[in-house]
Amino acid sequence: MYLLVFLHFLQSLLMAVHSCPASCACTYGSSGIAELRLVQCSDPGISAVPVNVPADTVKLRLEKTLISRMPRAAFYNLSELRYLWLTYNTITSIHPSSFVNLKALRELRLDGNLLTSFPWEGLRDMPRLQTLGLHNNRLSSLPAHAALFLPNITFLDLSSNRLTILPAELLDLWFPLPGQQGVSVQRRILGLHDNPWLCDCQISMLMSLSSSLGSPVVLMDQMLMCSRSLGQAGMLLTKAELPRCMRPSVQPAATRVMSPLGSNVILRCDATGYPTPTLTWIKTSTYTGCCQQGLFENSEELPKILESFMQESPRVGVRWSIISLNGLSYKDAGEYRCQARNMAGISEAPIKLKVMGITRLSRPLKKKVQKTPSKSLSKFKKPKQTLVISKSPPVLENNILTNIPPPFNNKTKRDSNLLSKVVQVYQVDKHVSQRKMNSANTKKKNQTLIKSVSEAPDNPTGALLSAALV
Repeated sequence: MYLLVFLHFLQSLLMAVHSCPASCACTYGSSGIAELRLVQCSDPGISAVPVNVPADTVKLRLEKTLISRMPRAAFYNLSELRYLWLTYNTITSIHPSSFVNLKALRELRLDGNLLTSFPWEGLRDMPRLQTLGLHNNRLSSLPAHAALFLPNITFLDLSSNRLTILPAELLDLWFPLPGQQGVSVQRRILGLHDNPWLCDCQISMLMSLSSSLGSPVVLMDQMLMCSRSLGQAGMLLTKAELPRCMRPSVQPAATRVMSPLGSNVILRCDATGYPTPTLTWIKTSTYTGCCQQGLFENSEELPKILESFMQESPRVGVRWSIISLNGLSYKDAGEYRCQARNMAGISEAPIKLKVMGITRLSRPLKKKVQKTPSKSLSKFKKPKQTLVISKSPPVLENNILTNIPPPFNNKTKRDSNLLSKVVQVYQVDKHVSQRKMNSANTKKKNQTLIKSVSEAPDNPTGALLSAALV
C-alpha cells in the first residue's frame, strides 16, 4: 500500500514537472550541452500569471496578455529560470517581492507595458541579472537610490519613456571619476533616446563622455532630444546650446578646531557647483600627540567614510553639510575631510580637530592642602605677638619660641602641638600678669611711704628718699 502511495506521488510530481499550462506552448531548446525547457504564453485571455509552469523552465515568455499586476512571489517555483519576458502586456504595478527566488535570472524584459514606476529594490532578489529592458513605458523619473541596485546591469533600456533628468548618483555609477578606489569600471549599453530630456549640463556631459574614446558607456541611439522646459518642443541635443557643468568648490567654516575634552563640536562645510554637488565626510587620520601615545593602537582602519551627518541644498548649485560630535574623547581628534562631488569633478577640504584635556591634577591639590593649616595656625600667633611686645624678660620669650614645634604633615599631631602651645602661652600670660600686679602693689606702698615721710616738717631725708624712688 505504501508503495502505491509513493508511486502516485511520484507520478503527480512528474506530471507537475512535465505538464504544460493551458493556452501555453512548451518546447525544448538546445544549449549545446542539454535541452532547456521554453514556455511561451501569448493568449489574450490570460489575466494572471499561470501557476502550473514546469519547475525546470529556463525561459518564460508572457506576451500580449491581459496581465495587469505582478503579485508577491509570482515565480517562486521557477528557481532555474534564466530569461523572463513580460513584454507588451498591460502591467501597471509590480510588487517589490515579485521576483523572489530568481537567483539564476539573467535577463528581465518589461517592454511595452504601462509602468509609471519600477521597484528597483526588487533587483536584490536577482543577483545575476545583467539585462533590464523598460522600453516604451510611462516612467517619468528615476530615484537616486536606483543606483544602489544597478552595479551588475550591463544593458539598460530606458528609451521611449517620460524621463527628464538623470540623478547624479547614476552618472557617478556610469562614469566613475579617475582615481576612485574600489570602483570596477564595466562597459554598459544604455538606451536613453525618445525621452523629453531637459537641456542642462548633465545631459550635455553625458553625451560628451559617451562620445569620448574608451568611454565605459555606449548609447544605443545618439539622437537625443531635449527641451528648455516641460511641454516645449524638443530639439536635437547636438544643436542646443547647453550650460557647462562647474566643478564643485568646498569652503569649511574653520580649518582648525580646538575643543576641551567632553565638549560638543559641530564641523561644517559649504560647497558650490553645477550640478549641485553631494557632500561626504571622511576621517583620514587620528591625533597621536605626546599625551595620547598608544591610544589608537587598536583603532579602526583609516580613512573611514562617516555616515552620521546632515546636508541640505538651499538652492540650485549650493549645498552645506554639518557633522556633530558630542562628548568629545581623544579618539575623536584627527583630520576630517569634507568631500564634494558632481559629474564635473571632485573637491575636498581638510578640518583638523584637536581635543584638549588636563593631564595632571595632583600638584594644584597639594598646594591647596598646604595652605589650609597655615591659615588656622595664624590664629594662634596673636598671643605670641602680644608677649613679644610686652616688656617681659627675654628668657621667657626665648623659652616660648623654642617650645613651638615645626608644622607637621600629620593633622592630628599638629593639632595636639597647637593645643599645648596655647596652654603654655596662657600660663606665661598668667605669670606675667601676677608679676605686674606685685610690681604695682610695691610701687603703691612706696608712694604711700614717700608721702608720709615728705609730710614730716623739715625732714631732708624724706625729700632725698622721694627723689631716689621717683
